[in-house]
Amino acid sequence: MKILVTGGAGYIGAHTCLALLEQGYEVVVYDNFSNGHVEALRRVQRLAGRTLDIVRGDIQDGNLVRKTLQEHRCGGVIHFAGLKAVGDSVSNPLSFYNNNVFGTISLLDAMEDCNVRRLVFSSSATVYGDPRWLPITENHPLRALNPYGRTKLMIEDVLRDLYASDPSWSIGILRYFNPVGAHSSGEIGEDPKGVPTNLMPYIAQVASGLRSSLKVFGDDYPTLDGTGERDYLHVVDLAEGHIAALKVLEAPTLFEVNLGTGNCSTVLEMVDAFARASGRDIPVEHQNRRAGDAASCFADASKALELLGWRAWRDIDTMCRDHWNWQSRNPEGYQA
Repeated sequence: MKILVTGGAGYIGAHTCLALLEQGYEVVVYDNFSNGHVEALRRVQRLAGRTLDIVRGDIQDGNLVRKTLQEHRCGGVIHFAGLKAVGDSVSNPLSFYNNNVFGTISLLDAMEDCNVRRLVFSSSATVYGDPRWLPITENHPLRALNPYGRTKLMIEDVLRDLYASDPSWSIGILRYFNPVGAHSSGEIGEDPKGVPTNLMPYIAQVASGLRSSLKVFGDDYPTLDGTGERDYLHVVDLAEGHIAALKVLEAPTLFEVNLGTGNCSTVLEMVDAFARASGRDIPVEHQNRRAGDAASCFADASKALELLGWRAWRDIDTMCRDHWNWQSRNPEGYQA
């Protein structure tokens, strides 16, 4: 089967494209390259020993999406394309609603017109908001707390309504927890533009000397060491989760599944693990808590195992080792 991967040149997208090629799928990447990298796709093809097709375009360009689906005879779509920074979504919400929500509706219209009804959607654990219980199960109340999370929740609602109106669709909604790490080759990894907004790439830049220290917000949470704890999963495990979802979507259905490890690590545990992996000191500055940060957040991942036959098995030492391998080989990211 040929799969259209929107946003396939991004961090998770590139790793998923590699996993698809390794599993024998044909891949068409559809990306406007606002956050993705052509070099990442060159490296993906080199690692896989196979080629993929690349279409430069925006998902809001419905005519180009239709043309791409038809000309390449795609049988399914994995949808990553969209803006993702929580802070940016607060300062510029219209851009997020426009790109994420309206862009997805444009994509779905094109898919329907082309009779392509198999979709894996990249959602997020942010749809749960503040955890009311732990671990978080898929039936946890949905209450996104920022515009980014609300765009993910709105798209989920659109997909549920679409399936209710036409059960011939096959839709998998994957709620990610905290993807980190890189491919073990060190050839592809996370290359954030500007100041990293996620923990792991920030730690990596401190370890490599690009930043002086890591600011840790809150050291008085009711956790092992007082710092917040999250469910970190290896990006390659996450990519493999998409392949597992695709296989389940061979028949019409709709499901929502958490992709996480079911475990959590504190900020300082991640710092210690990265220091071990890199052999570098990582200076830490303790700051006051940030408003809206939960003390702890981690998944109940049992449904993914039961429904998809998938589990995340790479531990935090592997995550840190692979991320450092990427960072040390590519200190300036793909631009070098």
